[in-house]
Amino acid sequence: MSDGDGTGLGTVEVGERGIRLGQLLKLAGLVDTGGEAKLAVEQGRVRVNGAVETRRGAQLAAGDTVECDGRSVRLA
Repeated sequence: MSDGDGTGLGTVEVGERGIRLGQLLKLAGLVDTGGEAKLAVEQGRVRVNGAVETRRGAQLAAGDTVECDGRSVRLA
């Protein structure tokens, strides 16, 4: 993950196939475990492109922004 664009957002490379939300939360370091990812999503603490996302298996793609507990990452 990097912050090379000066926005304060981390950037995570996901490739053209994308990534599932639960996997991204762990990969980006927004949560430590899959169980923590599940709880964060169930409790409405995760936003994708500004909207609360309640599906841990939601498919994400380059350009999406994910926020959890005040920390954000942008997918590239």
